[in-house]
Amino acid sequence: MSKTIAEKATQSGKDAGIVELLHWNGMLLTGGLFVSLVVLSTFGTRAGETAVWVSLLLLAFAIALLITSADFFIEGAKGLARRAGIAEVVIGLTIVSIGTSLPEILVTSTAAYGGASDPALIDLAIGNIFGSVLVQITLILGIVVMVRPLDIRPDWIKRDGMLMLGAILLLSVLLVWGRSLSRWEGALLVGLYCYYIYWLLTNQEKIRSDELEIVPDVKTQGRGWTSGAYILMVFIGLAFAVYAASKLVVIASEIALELDVPPAVVGMTMSGLGTSLPELTVALMASKRSQGVAIGTLIGSNITDPMLSIGIAAMIRPLTLSTESAPLIMYLVIPATIIGVVVCLFFMWTGFQFNRWEGGILVGLYLLFLFILEMQRRGYLGI
Repeated sequence: MSKTIAEKATQSGKDAGIVELLHWNGMLLTGGLFVSLVVLSTFGTRAGETAVWVSLLLLAFAIALLITSADFFIEGAKGLARRAGIAEVVIGLTIVSIGTSLPEILVTSTAAYGGASDPALIDLAIGNIFGSVLVQITLILGIVVMVRPLDIRPDWIKRDGMLMLGAILLLSVLLVWGRSLSRWEGALLVGLYCYYIYWLLTNQEKIRSDELEIVPDVKTQGRGWTSGAYILMVFIGLAFAVYAASKLVVIASEIALELDVPPAVVGMTMSGLGTSLPELTVALMASKRSQGVAIGTLIGSNITDPMLSIGIAAMIRPLTLSTESAPLIMYLVIPATIIGVVVCLFFMWTGFQFNRWEGGILVGLYLLFLFILEMQRRGYLGI
C-alpha cells in the first residue's frame, strides 16, 4: 500500500497542508459519497421511487458517509489536541470516544429535533442508543475478541467498566420512570459526562501511569497535517456527518413505514448497527497494537452514548416513548442491553482475560436478541 500524503510530507520535513488535503484519497472518497448520496436521493424523489431496495441503497450510502466523515472529525480533533499538548491517553478516552460516537449523537439529536412533527422519530432515537450499546458490547466486542483474545486490567474495569454499567442503569431508570426523559434529566446526564471528562483532564498523569497498556492510541491516517488542515478536517467532517445523519433518520423512518416495522426496532438494528461501525473499525485496528485497547475504545463509547448522546437529544426535545413502542423498549430492549453489559463485565472479571469462546457467546447473545425481536414482531411474545 502506498504511503499517505501526510506520511510523505512528514518524511520530507514538513506537514501536509490544505492543498494536499483536498487531493487526499480520504477526502475524495468522502466527497464522492456525499455527491452520490445527494444525486441518488434527488433522483429517487423526482422519480417518485419508493421501492425498498432504493431506500436500503440510500441507507447504505448515508451510513458510509457518516462513517468516513466521522473519521475526518476524529483525525482533525486528535491532531489539534496533540498540538495543544493533551496526553495521548486522555485523547483516546475523550476525543476518540466522542468521535466514534458522533454518528449516534447526530442521529439521536436529529431524530429528537424532528420529533415534534413525527413522534415515531423519538422511538428511533431511543432505540438507536440502546441498539448501539448492545451491538458494541456483544456483536462488535465478540468479533474483536474472536479475532484476537485480549487481556484485561483490573484497575481499568473498576473505573470505566462500572461507569458504563452505571450509565446504562441510570438511563434505564430515568426512561422507565415516567416513560420519558425530560430536559433536566438530559442535562443531568450531560453534566455527569462533562464531570467525567473534567476528571480525566485533571488526572491525566495518573491515568497515563495506571493505564498505559490500554490507551486507545489508534493511529489513523494523516498525522503529519498542518493546523489549518486539521481545522478543515473538523469542519468538513462535522458538516458531512450532520447531513448524513439527517438523511439516515429520514431514510430509516421511511423503511420502517414501508416494511411496517416499529421505528424502535429500526433504531435497534439497522441504525444501531450502522452507527456502530466506526467503533468496530477502531476496535479492530486497536486490537493489533495493545492488550485491552479495543475493549477500552468500546467501553468509552458506551459511556458517551447513554450519557452525552441521548442527554443532548433530551435537551433539544424531551423524549417520550410512544404507546406502541414503550412495552417493547421497557420489557425487551432495556433488559437485553443490561444483560449484555453485565455478561461482558462478568467475562472481564473472570481471570481478567477475554477468550475466543467468550467472544462467541457475546455474538450468540446478539443473534439471540435478533431472534427474540423477530418473534416479538410476529406477535408470538405478546409484548
